[in-house]
Amino acid sequence: MATPTSIVDGLVDDPASLVDVALELLTVDTSNPPGDTREIVALLESYLADSDIKTQQFAVDESKPNLLATRPGKRETTLLFTGHLDTIPYDEEAWTHDPLGERAGDRIYGRGATDMKGAVAAMLMVARAFAEEDERPPVTLQFAFVSDEEVAGDAGLPALLDVGHLDADACVIGEPTCERGRHSVTVADRGSIWLTLEATGEAAHGSRPMLGRNAIDRLWAAVEAVRTQLRERDLSLPSAVEQIVDESVEYYAPSMGADTARRLFTHPTVNLGIIEGGESVNTVPQTARAQLDVRLTAGVDTEAVLADVRDCIVNHEGVTVADVSWSVGTYENLASPLVESVAATAEDVTGDRIYRRSATGGGDAKTLRNAGVPTVEFALGTDTVHAPDEYITIDALLDNTRVYAGLPSAFATAVDESSDNSVQRG
Repeated sequence: MATPTSIVDGLVDDPASLVDVALELLTVDTSNPPGDTREIVALLESYLADSDIKTQQFAVDESKPNLLATRPGKRETTLLFTGHLDTIPYDEEAWTHDPLGERAGDRIYGRGATDMKGAVAAMLMVARAFAEEDERPPVTLQFAFVSDEEVAGDAGLPALLDVGHLDADACVIGEPTCERGRHSVTVADRGSIWLTLEATGEAAHGSRPMLGRNAIDRLWAAVEAVRTQLRERDLSLPSAVEQIVDESVEYYAPSMGADTARRLFTHPTVNLGIIEGGESVNTVPQTARAQLDVRLTAGVDTEAVLADVRDCIVNHEGVTVADVSWSVGTYENLASPLVESVAATAEDVTGDRIYRRSATGGGDAKTLRNAGVPTVEFALGTDTVHAPDEYITIDALLDNTRVYAGLPSAFATAVDESSDNSVQRG
């Protein structure tokens, strides 16, 4: 595996510089809200200031800038590494270690240590390593350190895409993709339907409920009908997605059981997140409202499922779909150069199996795929995402750096092999 030698190789014997970078990133509070990334972007830019790498800040919200860094390669084919700088808020009293960065043995504690300032530190070291090499990397490298991810805001990745700043051929996002000691690269996400149902009835006194029409009862019946119909619906999946589902089931089985894991991807899931109605205990409610979160595996005809939901609601008097938003799940082919290079490189570094799985939700990867950029997520970390005493191990920091450093060469080789195979098949 060809990797830059100026920084990466030295980390094996002396990881102090990598640890220092991770700790310094953690000292900057980027809790979102408010999600102010000005200080941490300035810090990142200072790390790259003396290197042969071009940097650019871009912001649509002055308190939430994003940083782009580019290292031209031997070819224009561009591999993008991206990581978000904001974190969820923290309750300092719930922590036994400093939420703004503390080393204890082989662990680095802090809010964002594993999600995902640890991965950002690894990417930063790789950017510096390739910038210090006399020889250009095999492909052009772009690094995007973005804001606003934890609240799904528009000031980060969406803003960069809107102005055409991310013109990459493939992308790796440093989201943590391990669970209970199992490693993976996420190659798919799920689609969603967010439904708001509203019900109307006829008010009456609670002592004479038969004289009214209870809106909550009407709404509950409609919700139960939707849940029953969708939970029993078998999803028709493309063969490429079925392969991903098989590995996803293997990955999730130890934590939820194989049968539950398979149902997670072969049937819609439905969560009743909000239900509201009524004004007092002694009145028959005249109005009620519920919000449902439906998730669908990539490759599913989301519009067809939504049409079935609407047909189901029609049969319930007084209940209407007041609002709906939806997205279609996305995925990468397991034989793509990006998936093959990331999985192979990570297996080489860790010595462990790398599952190629679907995420259960969706995020920046879906945004990038919908913009035409093949995207996967990969980072070693811990099961402490968003938890008190969130931490990452030094070994995980080092292995992330090794994987990211090895990817440009592996990706270039995989692209060449894919092109050769296409020519032979043609």
